[in-house]
Amino acid sequence: MKLLALETANEQCSVSIVDDTQELFFQLDARAKAQTQTILPMIEQAFIQLGLSASELTAIAFSRGPGSFSGVRINAAVTKALAWANDLPVIPVSTLQALAQAAYRIAGLTKVTAALDARMNEVYIASFELNQQGIMQAVDAEQLLNYTDANQAVQFELVGSGSALIKPEQIQYKDLTATAQDIATIARAEARQQKWVSAEQALPVYLRDNAWKKIPEQGKS
Repeated sequence: MKLLALETANEQCSVSIVDDTQELFFQLDARAKAQTQTILPMIEQAFIQLGLSASELTAIAFSRGPGSFSGVRINAAVTKALAWANDLPVIPVSTLQALAQAAYRIAGLTKVTAALDARMNEVYIASFELNQQGIMQAVDAEQLLNYTDANQAVQFELVGSGSALIKPEQIQYKDLTATAQDIATIARAEARQQKWVSAEQALPVYLRDNAWKKIPEQGKS
């Protein structure tokens, strides 16, 4: 098994390639909104460094959102193009689940409420708990909520950029973010059970139905 994992949904860019047991490649570019310039060169560098071609991959995993509109769109588009060109399946991974996985990887947390700043006084939010395989699994649905409603939805330790917006006193994990490493960890478990979809189903998830519109056109301040 060889999986390519891509993460651009958090306004940064990272690429990982893993096999059944280990990470073979990882690179992160933390510059904000540089995904369009960096994602393809990083993938190419990974292939060159490993002496690997896209056709040799088992599947491509990507952070499907919710998150930065442009970042989610870039992730889905690159994944779909690569998968289609090489007849590969894809594994869409929730950005909130990846954030929860990062909380386990970085801080050892096993129960978290993941919250991402969605702008316009709202957050993307969902809660997760670690299973026996070491993978964070959702215990409720992903939602787009205003700060007040999100406060009521918190079940566990808050992590992510939305945490301080919901509860300003809880800032310990507000800077914690997911990378392609977390996408790869989740996707590896899915790939072992062949839980993947075809390239045309590499679809972004925005939660906000009119995310494509400019903010002034959304009728919100």
